Order: sequence, then C-alpha cells, then structure tokens
Amino acid sequence: MSAMNKDIEQRKAVLLTIKSEIIQRLNIQRDELQIDDDTALFGNGLKLDSVDATEIVVMLDKVFGLKVGEGDDPSYMRSINSLATFIIQKQNA
Repeated sequence: MSAMNKDIEQRKAVLLTIKSEIIQRLNIQRDELQIDDDTALFGNGLKLDSVDATEIVVMLDKVFGLKVGEGDDPSYMRSINSLATFIIQKQNA
C-alpha cells in the first residue's frame, strides 16, 4: 500500500471514529453517513456547546490517547475534518 493510500485510510478511520464517538457521547440523533466531514461542530452545524466541547476533549484522551495542551490552537474544534487533522498530526508527531 502506498504512503498516500495509507494516509487516506488512516484519515477515513479517524473521521468515522470521531463521528461515531460524537454520536454516542453527545446523543446526536443522526448516523455517521448523515454527518459531512466539513460539518461545523458548533453554530449551525451540530450545534454543540461548551459542555460538548469538554466531552470532545475527554474523547480525544480516552479514544485517541491525546492530551490537549494549553498551546493548542482551539480552531481544531471547528469541524469534523479539522478535528481529524488535529488527531492525525498529534499521532504522527
């Protein structure tokens, strides 16, 4: 498998995990296929709030083994895609 295909597969897996975890943890009444990768987490997207944001940070720790640091740019929480990019960058660091 080429490096690019491996990256694509890794990203697909991370995106699916994020969606299923968010659906379960935050009680969202949709399935993974109904959530676009570019769906905003807050505002008009999934309409999450600050309590949900805390739950996402917990999910990052429990599911992906990532600690969010004070210095991390909070824009990683913008969308499903930005969250996936953040996770993959941390995992590959």
